[in-house]
Amino acid sequence: MTRKKKRKPSHNRISNLTNTILSILKKERTKTFNYKQIAAILGVNDASSRNQIIKKLQQLKINKEIEEVDRGKFKVIINTEYHTGHVDIASRGSGYIICDDFDDDIFITSNNMNKALHGDEVEFYAYKRRKRGKIEGEITNIIQRAKSEYVGVIQIHKSYAFVIPDGNKMYTDIFVPINKTNKAEEGDKVLVSLEDWPEKADSPYGRVLKVLGKPGEHNTEIHAILAEYGLPLEFPHDVEEFANNIDTSIRNEEIKKRRDMRQDLTFTIDPKDAKDFDDALSFKVLEHNLYEIGIHIADVSHYLKEGTILDNEAYERATSVYLVDRVVPMLPEILSNGACSLRPHEEKYTFSAIFKINDKAEIKDEWFGRTVTYSDARFAYEEAQAIIESKTNNIPKEVSLTGSDYKANQVIADAILKMDELAKIMRRKRMSSGAISFDKVEVKFNLDEEANPVGVFFKTSKDANKLIEEFMLLANKKVGEFIGKQKKTFVYRVHDEPDDSKLATLQNVVKRFGYKLDFKDRKSVSSSLNNLLKDVNGKKEQNLVDTLTIRTMSKAEYSTHNIGHYGLAFDYYSHFTSPIRRYPDVMAHRLLQHYLDGGKSANTDVYEDKCNHSSNMENIATKAERDSIKYMQIRFMEDHKNKEFIGVISGVTDWGIYVEIITNKCEGMVSVRDMKDDHYVFDEDVYALVGYNHKKMYQLGDEVVVKVKKTDLIKRHLDFLLIGKHNNS
Repeated sequence: MTRKKKRKPSHNRISNLTNTILSILKKERTKTFNYKQIAAILGVNDASSRNQIIKKLQQLKINKEIEEVDRGKFKVIINTEYHTGHVDIASRGSGYIICDDFDDDIFITSNNMNKALHGDEVEFYAYKRRKRGKIEGEITNIIQRAKSEYVGVIQIHKSYAFVIPDGNKMYTDIFVPINKTNKAEEGDKVLVSLEDWPEKADSPYGRVLKVLGKPGEHNTEIHAILAEYGLPLEFPHDVEEFANNIDTSIRNEEIKKRRDMRQDLTFTIDPKDAKDFDDALSFKVLEHNLYEIGIHIADVSHYLKEGTILDNEAYERATSVYLVDRVVPMLPEILSNGACSLRPHEEKYTFSAIFKINDKAEIKDEWFGRTVTYSDARFAYEEAQAIIESKTNNIPKEVSLTGSDYKANQVIADAILKMDELAKIMRRKRMSSGAISFDKVEVKFNLDEEANPVGVFFKTSKDANKLIEEFMLLANKKVGEFIGKQKKTFVYRVHDEPDDSKLATLQNVVKRFGYKLDFKDRKSVSSSLNNLLKDVNGKKEQNLVDTLTIRTMSKAEYSTHNIGHYGLAFDYYSHFTSPIRRYPDVMAHRLLQHYLDGGKSANTDVYEDKCNHSSNMENIATKAERDSIKYMQIRFMEDHKNKEFIGVISGVTDWGIYVEIITNKCEGMVSVRDMKDDHYVFDEDVYALVGYNHKKMYQLGDEVVVKVKKTDLIKRHLDFLLIGKHNNS
């Protein structure tokens, strides 16, 4: 009996050939491919590989997944709908696509990502997994990259380099040819631009644009945050030069075109460290128990002319960015801190909203237009607060801008007290109409001369802050209403109602602390949210509940399509009061003046595009500001490595718990791997990690004691070790 010869195993078998061929054909759905073209794309030319491809093409044809359009030429059969959405990268290169066509996000495995990166707009098709029945997707085309520049640390080799990007959303490193490293040295933090991603390459190819410095150094990390979000460090030279050549003098011929309010009592109330004062208040007592109150805003649009290089730069920036140790302004200093700053004892061009108001805070008359004003005095919030609390004109030394105690002008003190009265009435009316009161605690740092954090303090909103807030809200509301009722194109600040599913999630979390929400109707929702925010005030869970409630809300944004502002309970609302730091306010000024002059309704599409850009830039600025706070918190914690802290569990996942320290609001993570006393399992229903053996539970909102395990300034990550539950918890 002769033994059959064993067939030699093929050493060049192409793995996952079905998916590979389908992926090639799907990417170019309108084109046909023969076996030679597919082999060339795969980089194979031996007989065995070619035969595998020919055989697989025939199989796919029989299975009706592809069709033979011409002899030997194949094309994918389109039997599925294609969708578009945005990629959200998770761990290990897998991720989700957020798409309006589906209720749930679509899961994408790493091998179906097809070189898409976090935030990219992509085309994909969805299918049901046979085993689990869950919908998954495959990306077929990248429509638009979210970004092309990344920050990371460079690793230099002999003839090439790699940049390891910061953050956990970039799942691949970036290959840099040695001639494109821009003199970067091993371990430098750099800004790198993506140039290409060849078909067969595992990593995209890039070029170093800028060397930011050594990782961990303060300036390097702050510059890295700015570079990460594409935010500028300084103004281009030609823009600075243009701004410096603007005529900023106050001229009689211009005054004649405006309402002259230089004789009216006018003052500013701002943070004590403010450098620009973009709003002032005027106050005048009229007959019949009426008061004339003017909200005067720096007339930025007088200097910022459409179509100039300065205007283009301001539009691109769209907003000032407030990092922990610096401001990246929208406008050059000559305007932001000079011509457009309503400094005391200086005449300034302003754009004003002026109201006649009675003792019940009812608006009896309104006027909008360009003015010229003179500020009689400047107050810090703390000084105005001292007047409100003492009901006198005494300014104590500890809050005085002068460094010693003094008596404020009695007439101004009386004006502040009356306006505080009116502001409180306006606020009560807003609340009873369904407005939601967010008094979220802001974390601030005391910095030394080298910008090292030496202390943490919390900024809370007091009556003086709320006085200014109410009158700014009034101006913004009335300007929006004035144009909105004319049905003309305008820039609104809109805020949609909260999503029902998010409210349900919030309810599940807050009932853990003994709070209840009522979702019967719109008024019940806003009323119970307000009660919740009031009830948690000053308690350990305040920051957690405040944060979760904000996340429940829709994002406020700019639009020409007015849907009202849910959070403020206003039918019309615009941004008019901060044109030094927000471009939408500049647009509102221009449009308002255009309509006051009798102009026709502006092009909605043009302004909607500008609104979208402004909303996007605002979102980027917010992320950069958060990153800078996180960075500073980690720097602060570096100096407290051996100290124990009491914190509140602010998040629970299957990989660990997040803890927010009560005294400084720094948040870090305790890895489940470091919880050695038991095997802990995540229980989604109760937002807790539960010990398998001892049933010990670490639940959302629990007070725990932690110690710093590791601080990573580069990744902006803080790791804690869990000591145990706090005695009171």
